[in-house]
Amino acid sequence: MRLDHLSYAAGPEGLASCVQRLGSQLGAGFTDGGLHPRFGTRNFVLPLSGGIYLEVVEALDHPAVESAPFGRAVKARKLAGGGWFSWVVAVTDLPAIEQRLGRRAVPGHRRRPDGYDLRWKQIGVLDTAGDPQLPWFIHWESDQAEHPAAAGGKVNLELLDIAGDRSRVVDFLGDRATKSLDDLNVRWLPVEDNDGETGIVAVHFTTAHGVVVID
Repeated sequence: MRLDHLSYAAGPEGLASCVQRLGSQLGAGFTDGGLHPRFGTRNFVLPLSGGIYLEVVEALDHPAVESAPFGRAVKARKLAGGGWFSWVVAVTDLPAIEQRLGRRAVPGHRRRPDGYDLRWKQIGVLDTAGDPQLPWFIHWESDQAEHPAAAGGKVNLELLDIAGDRSRVVDFLGDRATKSLDDLNVRWLPVEDNDGETGIVAVHFTTAHGVVVID
């Protein structure tokens, strides 16, 4: 288990404007990730250092949005003004996660502009939607060379500020799984200081222009 990516939902400004704004702050360019047909969403991605990437995602005006938990959750975040949506961990032992959560993972895919169909399975979005401090899980089925962060990047993730309770996340992930994320620098903030809501409050990045904090 390792941190795979961070997800930021575009708000009323729209996907293009959101990507331009974040790219300008970070001094790096996002690439078009393509459409998620099953979820009614699309994204742009930015590879970071360390095999992690940043995703900016938007819910489209598409029927799939209402039928897919991921689509509904992204749409809800968009209607709330956009911002940090979730953090996502990659797993290799997917059946163990399915057993722990008591349900099956769902397949996902997106066709990139170059025509490649990137495929994975995901689980835990319902938990994230109910309590945004919790991550959801992804199991990649496509070749690792096609991973969105395979090319690497010069922007480095330094710190996650998350409003919530570390013990709650440990209970959700399990002690053994949580230890595999020990190298992830997380600062847990009081929920009451975040208007009573859990989830990512801000992310600190090291860029060519110094530390950039996106909240």
